[in-house]
Amino acid sequence: MNMLIVYYSWSNGNTAKIAGQLQRATGADIACIETVKPYEGSYMDVVNQGQREVQEGYKPAIQPLAYDPTAYDVIAVGTPTWWYTMAPAVKNFLESQDWQKKTVIPFMTHGGWPGHVIKDIKQCCHGAVFGPSMEIQFDSNGGSDMITKDSAVDHWVLQVKTEYNLNREK
Repeated sequence: MNMLIVYYSWSNGNTAKIAGQLQRATGADIACIETVKPYEGSYMDVVNQGQREVQEGYKPAIQPLAYDPTAYDVIAVGTPTWWYTMAPAVKNFLESQDWQKKTVIPFMTHGGWPGHVIKDIKQCCHGAVFGPSMEIQFDSNGGSDMITKDSAVDHWVLQVKTEYNLNREK
């Protein structure tokens, strides 16, 4: 099986950190979701904008990915939690794909309020089967101190690598 890791990360790069850890262990290709118009302003400006976008169901335009998701069997999807759900850019990505005959491995980062991100990802990926999901907590002040034990993340990464026979090292 071939795997692509697709993630969105903003602020301290917590989701990027986890995506990178999964990539190093599996040798999968990796692509960052980027909005056409980057978020600007202070942390709180973006938090407030994110809240409005989630409440309104807004999906910002995203740039093309570095890899074509249709060429992969397994796609790990990572997102920070924005107001109890996935970041709007991730929702746009998920709703633009055909998930038939794909395996999706959802993972998310949060500051203490995981919300319903994993459930929401699964609802957007009609026709997919799902691999092991992971919720990773960082500090609640928008910082980069991971609260979830490293061993829990390591266990999840090993589970993904083993379950999908991803033994390539890059």
